[in-house]
Amino acid sequence: MNFKITLLPGDGIGPEIIAEAVRVLDVIASKYKHSFDLQERLMGGCSIDKYGSSLTDETLADCVASDSVLLGAVGGPKWDDPKAKDRPERGLLALRKGLGVFANLRPIKVHPALMDRSPLKAEKLQGVDILVIRELTGGLYFGFPKGRDIKDGRERAVDTLEYYDYEIKRIMHLAFNLAKGRKKKVTSVDKANVLESSRLWRQIATQIGKENPDVELEHVLVDTASMKLITGPAWMDVVVTENMFGDILTDEASVLAGSMGMLPSASLGESTLGLFEPIHGSAPDIAGKGIANPVGTILSAALMLRHSFKLEAEAAAIEHAVETAITEGARSADIGGTLTTRQMTDEIIKRI
Repeated sequence: MNFKITLLPGDGIGPEIIAEAVRVLDVIASKYKHSFDLQERLMGGCSIDKYGSSLTDETLADCVASDSVLLGAVGGPKWDDPKAKDRPERGLLALRKGLGVFANLRPIKVHPALMDRSPLKAEKLQGVDILVIRELTGGLYFGFPKGRDIKDGRERAVDTLEYYDYEIKRIMHLAFNLAKGRKKKVTSVDKANVLESSRLWRQIATQIGKENPDVELEHVLVDTASMKLITGPAWMDVVVTENMFGDILTDEASVLAGSMGMLPSASLGESTLGLFEPIHGSAPDIAGKGIANPVGTILSAALMLRHSFKLEAEAAAIEHAVETAITEGARSADIGGTLTTRQMTDEIIKRI
């Protein structure tokens, strides 16, 4: 089979980790007789430097015309001026909107061999296997009005937390459908005691819960959820929440796995076209040193094979290779080892 993939290496360590994921895809293509047509484009700070835009119309069009998009990381201190007209993160938001990917899936599973890398005690990590589903194209990050102005002689900043019923319905339907293949439990996270948008969120979650009586539904306030992620994360299975809450909670949950470098994500919409990326940032402090952990990106490539291309055996082969490599002692610097980015990938490739 032939698939067209747009690569967006981005900034910082992005190009390094994308290069390793491509090596893994090359092995999969050879072993399973597929063809991956790869095209590389600029997005983020590097695109601002070259084109004056974090995401050009041409790059977005190339992404939309692909079968899938694999992203490294964007951002860095160079482009961190709060008064700048364009920032790398704006390109990421525009890409998500342009691709129509409204659901971000972030699996968080603790590898038994890495429990000592987490700040939590090992007994709290037993059985942790969480799938966070974050709504990706609504909420504070996209609502209007948005901006800064002068009112009554004082500078003011405004963001709008906005959700339509259809945005909540589609993310809830996805959460319940995915829960049916897991432990049949959905935890909906909101702030319904304060926010009107959360009250609509809870209302719709309850309605869809009634349509799926075989799945247990519980409502948890976001502050309680953030506490329970640390005090007892094993109680969670499928967690569904709005954009900003999901952004914060998944970064918090990443410490359970011992390093943000371990965790992948998949951003999906109505079609098979998806956006796949590790959840970590561009890590400019280690860029170019060849020590970044490639696992999150490699596992993101596996999710791409599964969700966009429906290649389950190929995706499972990568995931098994990663798990076996770590079980047998392969470690990059962030998880207590000395392997370089390339050496860590070598260990994974050996086991595919």
